[in-house]
Formats: sequence, structure tokens, C-alpha cells
Amino acid sequence: MPLRLFNTLTRSKDEFKPITPGRVGIYTCGPTVYNYQHVGNYRTYVFEDVLIRSLELLGYEVQREMNITDVGHLTSQADEGEDKMEVGAAREGKTAWQIAEYYTNAFLKDCAELNIRLPEKLRRATDHILEQQAMIRTLENKGYIYLITDGLYFDTAKFKHYGRLVGAEHLEGLMAGARVEANPEKHHPTDFAVWKYSPKGTKRQMEWESPWGVGFPGWHIECSAMAMKYLGETFDIHCGGVDHIPIHHTNEIAQSEGATGKPFANVWMHGEFLLMNQAKMAKSSGGFVRVMDLQEKGIDPLDYRYHCFTAHYRKQLDFAWESLESSKTSRRRLKDAAAGVASAELKPACADHMKAFRDALEDDLNMPGALAAVWDCVKSSVPAGAKRAFLESADEVLGLGLFSVTEQKPLTPELQQLIDRRAKARADKDYQLSDSLRMELEIKGILVDDGKQGQKWRWK
Repeated sequence: MPLRLFNTLTRSKDEFKPITPGRVGIYTCGPTVYNYQHVGNYRTYVFEDVLIRSLELLGYEVQREMNITDVGHLTSQADEGEDKMEVGAAREGKTAWQIAEYYTNAFLKDCAELNIRLPEKLRRATDHILEQQAMIRTLENKGYIYLITDGLYFDTAKFKHYGRLVGAEHLEGLMAGARVEANPEKHHPTDFAVWKYSPKGTKRQMEWESPWGVGFPGWHIECSAMAMKYLGETFDIHCGGVDHIPIHHTNEIAQSEGATGKPFANVWMHGEFLLMNQAKMAKSSGGFVRVMDLQEKGIDPLDYRYHCFTAHYRKQLDFAWESLESSKTSRRRLKDAAAGVASAELKPACADHMKAFRDALEDDLNMPGALAAVWDCVKSSVPAGAKRAFLESADEVLGLGLFSVTEQKPLTPELQQLIDRRAKARADKDYQLSDSLRMELEIKGILVDDGKQGQKWRWK
């Protein structure tokens, strides 16, 4: 069956047809590096990683570009409020440049823990100020830009199709929301900044000379400028979270197509929210969960990756520690099953299970369906070599580390004492203490199993 992807722009699941047969250009919005990313953010990055891996499994050559927003943009999407990088710098007593470097490295570390593959070179906004200024000049020459006290703004009324990504039925709400923090000098509530002036009498940590005065770029302009520089004026797929639809991606389309007169991206794909206590996880709430928080609770980041696959990327997913424990158990069972099958040398993959797996991927990345195909194979009676060949191919997309071997580090005296105490607790039938020690060992990276031969342990 042909690959079908849900396109936010058409509001339908369409057959994917790349601009160049066999090759796909993809742009994925990256992080603003003023704080840690939370696991809700990483749900989107996992979905994008699966998209790339699936395309490669299906035989496409993929060029993926991703930005790092290391230049300060304002805390409000309405171009108001404080600068995020400056806020981060004040919070931690560092410079804005140090904040950007620190949280970029934190993002890279988290992605490695989650087995999220990134482009070989990430595109930093601060390295592309001239490209952003050139695009603003093009828009200015075409009559889309006007100047007011605090900067240059894009006149959305002059772009005929403004808001088509969000849909006409939601555009009125978008305009009403833009009025909440509206700058009275703006011509229209939805107009957005492409270049902001540095406030008079102050020197920002991140500011640049420009034809219009010293200042810094608006948030949206960087993605348009960098995407078109590396992928061309029109490319295949643009991805991000659903929160990008009404403002960020809507504005990207307006300025990009305003500048070129051509379609910007043919397919727009958006990942849904991760919910915590019935609300989307967000940094503004202060209660967000980081990858390191998962690890401190004994949850391997790859267990969370598995959890992301239990719901379709376009469906909201609940975050609860209990459900993560279930995903942890499922991934461990799958990894144990993979370890128990023989070498795949010269053995063909199981055709039926591989077809079911590919069919699920081709149906708009139906990862629950793909997982079901994997479990069907694990529970089947197909030859061990064929089973292993299939699991190896499937894990190229799943990225769950099914065949990775955990380093067997020597036990510290403290860990050995805990293992011995737990064995004694089991022998004494003190199951409450035994369970407590098992949990303590798991947090420290040791998994304990009980069998007929007694207690056995292994590194996670």
C-alpha cells in the first residue's frame, strides 16, 4: 500500500508523493534553549524520529533539517513580554550565550538517551541572522512589512491565504486571542514581528546591527529563512507540535509564501499533547517532567519512548507513572524475547509480520498497530532466525534498543549489600522489605528477578 500521511493543511490523510521521487526534504522545529525540554516536548521529537526512520525503511533518501532557537524571542507569542534567553540568564546567573550552550547540550544528551537521531548538523538561529535579514528585506520590498515604534511587522491582511493552516472556522478565535496582548500600534491583531528593536537606553546580550536599526529577529522568521536555505523554497514535509499550528506555523507560511509566491511545505504534520493531570505539560506550569526525572524514578528513557508508541501521534497521551511502569514492563519483555531468539544469519524475515508492520507505518505512522505486529511475531511459532531478522528490522524504526547489550559493570559494595539484604528478606518471607529493596535497586540501575533457582540480578 502507498504511504499515507495526515496533512494538517488539507485536513485529510493523503498519499505521500515527494517532489523528487525517492528523496524527501523535511524540516522539524527544534527547541528554544533557555531551559530543559520536558517529556511532552520529547513526544513530538520521538514522533519525528519515527517518521524519518519509517521513510528510510520504506526506501526513501531523507534530508532533514532542524533549528536550534538560541536567539532570544519573547515569552508571549504576541511579541510581548520578556526575552526567554535573558530570563534564563537572570535565573541562573549566566550569560544568554552560556544558557544557550548549556541547554543545547542538555537537549543533545536527552535525545541520545531517548535514541532520537538528529541531523548531522543542527542549524542555530544565531548563525543565520543575515539570512533572516535578507528575507525581511524581500518581504519589505514586496510591501508586506511596516515599521512601528518597537520594530518591523508583517501585515497579515496583505497575505490572501493567512490562517488557512488553522482553518477558516478557527481563524476568528485566532484573531480574538491575538487581541489579548495586542500592541495598539499594530495594524491588525494577528500581525507579527519579524525584527524587534532593542529598547532605547539598554543593551541586550543578543542583538545585531540591521538596515532598520539594532535589534533581534522575531521568532518565526528563523525557521522560514533556514528551511529555504537548506531545503529550497518548496519542500516536502514540515513537522512540529500542535501548539505550533495557530501562530508559529501559520506565520511561517505567510512570510515564506509572501516572499517567494510559492507553496512553502507540501505536507504539515503535527504531534498531539502529552497530558499531565488532564492538562498539557508545559514549562509555564512549573511542574514539567524531564528525562532525568524519569531516570531518577527508575524509568529508562527508552521505556518512555515505548510509552509514546501506545497512542497514535495525533492522539493525546496521558502521562502517569503507573502507565510508564506498564510500558517499562512491556519493553523489558520485548527485550528479553529478542535476547532469546537465535542469530538471523541467512534467515529471511517473516513476511506476514513484516507486511503488517509496514502496513501500520504506511497508515500515517500507526505505531500501536506496528507494536501489535511486533508482539504477534514474538508470540508466534515462526523459526527463531526469521523472528530475529524481523525484530532487528522493526527495531530500526522502533529504536527501543532491543538488541543492545548493557555494560556489565562491577557491583559496588553498597549494591552487593542491597542484593544480599533482599535475598535474605525473600528467604525470611519479608515481602514488603523485599519489594522495597527491589525498587531501590532498580532506581540504582539493577533489575532483580525471582525464579526457582532463587534471586537473579542484571544491569538495566
